[in-house]
Amino acid sequence: MGRALITGASAGLGLAFARQLASDGHDVVLVARNQERLDDVGGQIRETYGVEVEVIAADLGDVADTQRVAQRLGARDEPISLLVNNAGFGLGQDFVGGSIARELDGLNVMVRAVMMLSHAAAEAMVARGRGTIINVASMTSLTVQGTYSAHKAWVRTFSEGLAVELAGTGVGVTVVNPGLIRTEFHERSHVDSSQWPAVVFASPEQVVRAALAAARAGRVEVTPTVLYKIASVVVRHAPRRLVRKFAGPGLSGRGKLRRLIVECETVL
Repeated sequence: MGRALITGASAGLGLAFARQLASDGHDVVLVARNQERLDDVGGQIRETYGVEVEVIAADLGDVADTQRVAQRLGARDEPISLLVNNAGFGLGQDFVGGSIARELDGLNVMVRAVMMLSHAAAEAMVARGRGTIINVASMTSLTVQGTYSAHKAWVRTFSEGLAVELAGTGVGVTVVNPGLIRTEFHERSHVDSSQWPAVVFASPEQVVRAALAAARAGRVEVTPTVLYKIASVVVRHAPRRLVRKFAGPGLSGRGKLRRLIVECETVL
Protein backbone atom coordinates (compact mmCIF):
# COMPACT_ATOMS: atom_id res chain seq x y z
CA MET A 1 0.00 0.00 0.00
CA GLY A 2 1.00 3.66 -0.24
CA ARG A 3 1.88 6.34 2.26
CA ALA A 4 -0.60 9.09 3.18
CA LEU A 5 0.13 12.47 4.73
CA ILE A 6 -2.78 13.97 6.69
CA THR A 7 -2.85 17.47 8.15
CA GLY A 8 -4.83 18.21 11.29
CA ALA A 9 -4.37 14.53 12.07
CA SER A 10 -4.40 14.50 15.87
CA ALA A 11 -8.17 14.83 16.35
CA GLY A 12 -11.57 14.91 14.67
CA LEU A 13 -11.81 14.33 10.94
CA GLY A 14 -8.05 14.15 10.45
CA LEU A 15 -7.72 11.39 13.02
CA ALA A 16 -10.58 9.51 11.35
CA PHE A 17 -8.74 9.75 8.02
CA ALA A 18 -5.55 8.47 9.67
CA ARG A 19 -7.28 5.51 11.30
CA GLN A 20 -9.19 4.51 8.18
CA LEU A 21 -6.13 4.72 5.94
CA ALA A 22 -4.02 2.81 8.46
CA SER A 23 -6.69 0.10 8.72
CA ASP A 24 -6.51 -0.20 4.92
CA GLY A 25 -2.77 -0.83 5.20
CA HIS A 26 -1.40 2.61 4.36
CA ASP A 27 1.61 3.95 6.20
CA VAL A 28 0.77 7.41 7.51
CA VAL A 29 2.49 10.73 8.12
CA LEU A 30 0.57 12.71 10.72
CA VAL A 31 0.80 16.50 10.83
CA ALA A 32 -0.54 18.71 13.64
CA ARG A 33 0.70 21.36 16.03
CA ASN A 34 0.93 19.44 19.31
CA GLN A 35 3.93 17.12 19.46
CA GLU A 36 2.79 15.28 22.58
CA ARG A 37 -0.66 14.57 21.18
CA LEU A 38 0.82 13.50 17.84
CA ASP A 39 3.18 11.06 19.55
CA ASP A 40 0.23 9.66 21.50
CA VAL A 41 -1.96 9.20 18.44
CA GLY A 42 0.92 7.88 16.35
CA GLY A 43 1.72 5.24 18.95
CA GLN A 44 -1.90 4.10 19.12
CA ILE A 45 -2.18 3.80 15.33
CA ARG A 46 1.14 1.97 15.06
CA GLU A 47 0.14 -0.52 17.75
CA THR A 48 -3.41 -1.04 16.48
CA TYR A 49 -2.80 -1.35 12.74
CA GLY A 50 0.84 -2.39 12.46
CA VAL A 51 1.74 0.30 9.91
CA GLU A 52 4.64 2.75 9.80
CA VAL A 53 3.77 6.08 11.43
CA GLU A 54 5.74 9.30 11.05
CA VAL A 55 4.78 12.46 12.89
CA ILE A 56 5.55 16.08 12.01
CA ALA A 57 4.72 18.77 14.56
CA ALA A 58 4.01 21.88 12.51
CA ASP A 59 1.88 25.00 12.74
CA LEU A 60 0.42 25.50 9.27
CA GLY A 61 -0.22 29.13 10.10
CA ASP A 62 3.55 29.56 9.98
CA VAL A 63 5.16 29.66 6.53
CA ALA A 64 8.42 28.03 7.66
CA ASP A 65 6.58 25.12 9.30
CA THR A 66 4.39 24.73 6.21
CA GLN A 67 7.50 24.65 4.05
CA ARG A 68 8.89 21.79 6.18
CA VAL A 69 5.76 19.76 5.44
CA ALA A 70 5.99 20.70 1.76
CA GLN A 71 9.56 19.39 1.68
CA ARG A 72 8.35 16.08 3.10
CA LEU A 73 5.75 15.88 0.34
CA GLY A 74 8.45 16.41 -2.26
CA ALA A 75 10.86 13.83 -0.84
CA ARG A 76 11.85 10.97 -3.14
CA ASP A 77 12.51 8.55 -0.30
CA GLU A 78 9.34 7.00 1.14
CA PRO A 79 7.18 9.09 -1.22
CA ILE A 80 3.71 10.32 -0.36
CA SER A 81 1.00 8.83 -2.57
CA LEU A 82 -1.97 10.55 -0.89
CA LEU A 83 -2.20 14.04 0.60
CA VAL A 84 -5.20 14.92 2.76
CA ASN A 85 -5.39 18.67 3.33
CA ASN A 86 -7.70 18.55 6.33
CA ALA A 87 -6.33 21.07 8.84
CA GLY A 88 -8.96 23.62 9.77
CA PHE A 89 -9.06 26.77 11.83
CA GLY A 90 -11.96 27.80 14.05
CA LEU A 91 -12.00 31.59 13.90
CA GLY A 92 -14.44 31.95 16.79
CA GLN A 93 -15.17 35.60 15.98
CA ASP A 94 -17.03 37.94 13.68
CA PHE A 95 -14.94 39.79 11.11
CA VAL A 96 -15.86 43.28 12.29
CA GLY A 97 -14.61 43.70 15.83
CA GLY A 98 -12.48 40.59 15.65
CA SER A 99 -8.71 40.26 15.60
CA ILE A 100 -7.17 40.76 12.16
CA ALA A 101 -4.19 38.66 13.30
CA ARG A 102 -6.55 35.75 13.93
CA GLU A 103 -8.15 36.28 10.52
CA LEU A 104 -4.73 36.07 8.90
CA ASP A 105 -3.92 32.90 10.84
CA GLY A 106 -7.13 31.34 9.52
CA LEU A 107 -6.30 32.42 5.97
CA ASN A 108 -2.81 30.96 6.26
CA VAL A 109 -4.02 27.57 7.55
CA MET A 110 -7.03 27.13 5.28
CA VAL A 111 -5.77 28.77 2.08
CA ARG A 112 -2.01 29.37 1.97
CA ALA A 113 -1.11 25.99 3.46
CA VAL A 114 -3.50 24.14 1.14
CA MET A 115 -1.91 25.91 -1.83
CA MET A 116 1.68 25.26 -0.74
CA LEU A 117 1.14 21.61 0.15
CA SER A 118 -0.94 20.88 -2.95
CA HIS A 119 1.79 22.45 -5.10
CA ALA A 120 4.53 20.35 -3.52
CA ALA A 121 2.47 17.14 -3.67
CA ALA A 122 1.29 17.67 -7.23
CA GLU A 123 4.79 18.27 -8.57
CA ALA A 124 6.16 15.13 -6.90
CA MET A 125 3.16 13.01 -7.89
CA VAL A 126 3.15 14.14 -11.52
CA ALA A 127 6.84 13.25 -11.76
CA ARG A 128 5.96 9.71 -10.60
CA GLY A 129 2.80 9.54 -12.73
CA ARG A 130 0.45 8.72 -9.86
CA GLY A 131 -1.01 10.08 -6.65
CA THR A 132 -4.09 11.61 -5.06
CA ILE A 133 -4.89 14.87 -3.30
CA ILE A 134 -7.98 15.20 -1.10
CA ASN A 135 -8.85 18.72 0.02
CA VAL A 136 -11.43 19.23 2.74
CA ALA A 137 -13.72 22.17 1.99
CA SER A 138 -17.18 22.52 3.52
CA MET A 139 -20.86 22.96 2.81
CA THR A 140 -20.30 26.48 4.14
CA SER A 141 -18.42 27.21 0.91
CA LEU A 142 -21.89 27.68 -0.61
CA THR A 143 -23.04 30.03 2.15
CA VAL A 144 -21.90 33.43 3.39
CA GLN A 145 -20.72 32.72 6.93
CA GLY A 146 -17.89 35.22 6.93
CA THR A 147 -14.28 34.54 6.04
CA TYR A 148 -14.57 30.84 6.91
CA SER A 149 -17.04 30.42 4.04
CA ALA A 150 -14.74 32.43 1.78
CA HIS A 151 -11.72 30.28 2.61
CA LYS A 152 -13.63 27.06 1.99
CA ALA A 153 -15.06 28.43 -1.27
CA TRP A 154 -11.46 29.05 -2.35
CA VAL A 155 -10.53 25.46 -1.48
CA ARG A 156 -13.44 24.10 -3.52
CA THR A 157 -12.74 26.23 -6.60
CA PHE A 158 -8.98 25.70 -6.38
CA SER A 159 -9.44 21.93 -6.16
CA GLU A 160 -11.70 21.83 -9.21
CA GLY A 161 -9.20 23.86 -11.23
CA LEU A 162 -6.29 21.70 -10.10
CA ALA A 163 -8.20 18.56 -11.05
CA VAL A 164 -8.64 19.91 -14.57
CA GLU A 165 -4.99 20.90 -14.81
CA LEU A 166 -3.83 17.44 -13.69
CA ALA A 167 -6.17 15.46 -15.95
CA GLY A 168 -4.22 12.78 -17.79
CA THR A 169 -1.20 12.91 -15.46
CA GLY A 170 -2.22 10.01 -13.25
CA VAL A 171 -2.81 12.37 -10.32
CA GLY A 172 -6.35 12.82 -9.04
CA VAL A 173 -7.87 15.61 -6.96
CA THR A 174 -11.03 15.30 -4.88
CA VAL A 175 -12.63 18.04 -2.81
CA VAL A 176 -15.01 16.99 -0.04
CA ASN A 177 -17.76 19.29 1.22
CA PRO A 178 -18.94 17.98 4.59
CA GLY A 179 -21.78 19.55 6.52
CA LEU A 180 -21.92 19.46 10.30
CA ILE A 181 -19.64 16.81 11.81
CA ARG A 182 -19.68 15.60 15.39
CA THR A 183 -16.21 16.75 16.50
CA GLU A 184 -14.75 19.23 18.99
CA PHE A 185 -14.40 21.86 16.23
CA HIS A 186 -17.55 23.79 17.16
CA GLU A 187 -16.62 24.07 20.81
CA ARG A 188 -13.18 25.41 19.92
CA SER A 189 -14.79 27.94 17.54
CA HIS A 190 -17.27 29.22 20.16
CA VAL A 191 -20.14 27.92 18.05
CA ASP A 192 -23.28 26.67 19.79
CA SER A 193 -23.81 23.23 18.23
CA SER A 194 -26.81 22.51 20.44
CA GLN A 195 -28.96 24.73 18.20
CA TRP A 196 -29.02 21.94 15.58
CA PRO A 197 -30.78 18.56 15.93
CA ALA A 198 -28.61 15.46 16.17
CA VAL A 199 -29.90 14.19 12.81
CA VAL A 200 -28.00 16.88 10.88
CA PHE A 201 -24.61 15.73 12.18
CA ALA A 202 -22.51 13.19 10.28
CA SER A 203 -19.84 11.13 11.99
CA PRO A 204 -16.21 11.70 10.97
CA GLU A 205 -16.12 8.10 9.74
CA GLN A 206 -19.03 8.73 7.34
CA VAL A 207 -17.23 11.71 5.83
CA VAL A 208 -13.96 9.80 5.49
CA ARG A 209 -15.62 6.83 3.79
CA ALA A 210 -17.35 9.12 1.29
CA ALA A 211 -14.16 11.07 0.56
CA LEU A 212 -11.99 7.99 0.02
CA ALA A 213 -14.63 6.28 -2.13
CA ALA A 214 -14.93 9.40 -4.30
CA ALA A 215 -11.15 9.65 -4.67
CA ARG A 216 -10.88 5.99 -5.67
CA ALA A 217 -13.63 6.53 -8.25
CA GLY A 218 -11.88 9.58 -9.67
CA ARG A 219 -14.65 11.99 -8.68
CA VAL A 220 -13.63 15.62 -8.35
CA GLU A 221 -16.24 16.69 -5.80
CA VAL A 222 -18.25 14.88 -3.15
CA THR A 223 -20.79 15.98 -0.55
CA PRO A 224 -21.19 13.26 2.10
CA THR A 225 -24.63 12.07 3.30
CA VAL A 226 -27.98 12.27 1.54
CA LEU A 227 -29.13 15.17 3.72
CA TYR A 228 -26.27 17.42 2.64
CA LYS A 229 -26.44 16.33 -1.00
CA ILE A 230 -30.02 17.63 -1.01
CA ALA A 231 -29.04 20.77 0.91
CA SER A 232 -26.22 21.40 -1.56
CA VAL A 233 -28.60 21.30 -4.52
CA VAL A 234 -31.01 23.65 -2.76
CA VAL A 235 -28.34 26.20 -1.81
CA ARG A 236 -26.67 26.12 -5.23
CA HIS A 237 -29.99 26.95 -6.93
CA ALA A 238 -31.45 29.33 -4.34
CA PRO A 239 -31.40 33.09 -5.05
CA ARG A 240 -28.33 34.53 -3.37
CA ARG A 241 -30.43 37.09 -1.50
CA LEU A 242 -32.11 34.17 0.30
CA VAL A 243 -28.74 32.54 0.99
CA ARG A 244 -27.51 35.81 2.48
CA LYS A 245 -30.62 36.05 4.64
CA PHE A 246 -30.78 32.49 5.94
CA ALA A 247 -27.17 31.27 5.71
CA GLY A 248 -25.18 34.26 6.88
CA PRO A 249 -22.92 34.77 9.92
CA GLY A 250 -25.83 34.59 12.37
CA LEU A 251 -26.32 30.89 11.57
CA SER A 252 -23.41 29.92 13.83
CA GLY A 253 -25.12 30.98 17.05
CA ARG A 254 -21.71 32.25 18.16
CA GLY A 255 -23.09 35.47 19.65
CA LYS A 256 -25.38 33.55 22.00
CA LEU A 257 -22.53 31.35 23.21
CA ARG A 258 -20.21 34.33 23.62
CA ARG A 259 -22.77 36.13 25.80
CA LEU A 260 -23.09 33.00 27.96
CA ILE A 261 -19.30 32.79 28.38
CA VAL A 262 -19.11 36.45 29.40
CA GLU A 263 -21.93 35.99 31.92
CA CYS A 264 -20.20 32.94 33.43
CA GLU A 265 -16.86 34.77 33.66
CA THR A 266 -18.60 37.66 35.39
CA VAL A 267 -20.13 35.35 37.98
CA LEU A 268 -16.85 33.53 38.57
